[in-house]
Amino acid sequence: MPVHSWILTDVASRTWVDEFTIAVAGSAPQPGSIEKYTLRGGVSDGVDVIEVDNGRLSFSILPTRGMGLWRGQCDGLALGWQSPVALPVNPAFVNAHDRGEIGWLTGFNEWLCRCGLDANGPPGNGATLHGRIANIPAHQVRVSVDTDGPGTIRVSGVVDETTMFGPCLRLTSTIVTTLGSNSLTLIDEVTNLSAKPADLQLLYHTQFGPPFLGEGSLLELPAATVVPRDFRAAEGIDSWDAFRGPETGFAEQVYYVDLACDEVGRTVTLLRNAAGNHGVSLRFAKRDLPCFALWKNTQAESDGYCTGLEPATNFPNLKAYERGQGRVEVLSPGASRTFTLEIAVHSDAEAVAGIQKQVAALLGGRAPVVHRSPQAGWSAAGG
Repeated sequence: MPVHSWILTDVASRTWVDEFTIAVAGSAPQPGSIEKYTLRGGVSDGVDVIEVDNGRLSFSILPTRGMGLWRGQCDGLALGWQSPVALPVNPAFVNAHDRGEIGWLTGFNEWLCRCGLDANGPPGNGATLHGRIANIPAHQVRVSVDTDGPGTIRVSGVVDETTMFGPCLRLTSTIVTTLGSNSLTLIDEVTNLSAKPADLQLLYHTQFGPPFLGEGSLLELPAATVVPRDFRAAEGIDSWDAFRGPETGFAEQVYYVDLACDEVGRTVTLLRNAAGNHGVSLRFAKRDLPCFALWKNTQAESDGYCTGLEPATNFPNLKAYERGQGRVEVLSPGASRTFTLEIAVHSDAEAVAGIQKQVAALLGGRAPVVHRSPQAGWSAAGG
């Protein structure tokens, strides 16, 4: 099989490739490419960027920031959002303890970043906001291409969240896309490197702004149960799945959702614009990511107008609360867990309608149970 591979970073062997560019061709009509470069200057100084273009979908990977996805585009549609943090921030300039343990927000501008691995959610009980993994550089990065068939691009990175007398977890992330496709797939393996059991919490913080988000946009998902996280979210429960345009001073609202799935445990969610001709979907296995949070942050555009679709192993509550509900996973010594998330872009009404039908099929005609106030067992605001 015609597979070619290159190591761009490997600290152990002192391997470092400052710049890398290669064209990728298969049987797909349009060739693709991979380019690696390093940003210089300001708080972006030293941030590595890997640009992947499959001929239709392109996206930027940030190995320096835990293998997050910075931005992308497909069929001319922008993927991501306009954060007040305009450019990628080197973790060296992020102090997680700033502003009452929410300094994580100093570097928050990715289209997709991971929260975890030892903890995610709000600060408290010794944890900072959303954990450490998004601010740890990969110590090994590899790209590979398979020119058989349409052609496939893979970018893999290894990120260690380790500390003496504390968590020792390894994320091995592989991002895969096929030439000419409208999608990419993240395959993340988390391994406990310790001789002791380890907690695991993982949340995919996936943000979208225009053109998918705007006045009249809808989130269509196979919701079995919907619960507002707190009383602020309860204020908007009648339109929990609908979005307004930018609103200065809007205070965030978060909803927790239990999703229906198919016979093999897979589920799908769809964010679409008001016209129904632009949409983006997330597809994953509910057994791996059983919890889903919707973050509505429709502030003014200059303040970060976006929404977050967040599949996770747990709800983003304090870890102690989640442990009490049995939603903190524990990895045995040397054990691993694998998580897969597919993101796809749907750039016309027919494609969007196809995903809508899949969502409807998962619901099977059932209406979701929508609670009008926080509930016990879902968040601390519910008791």
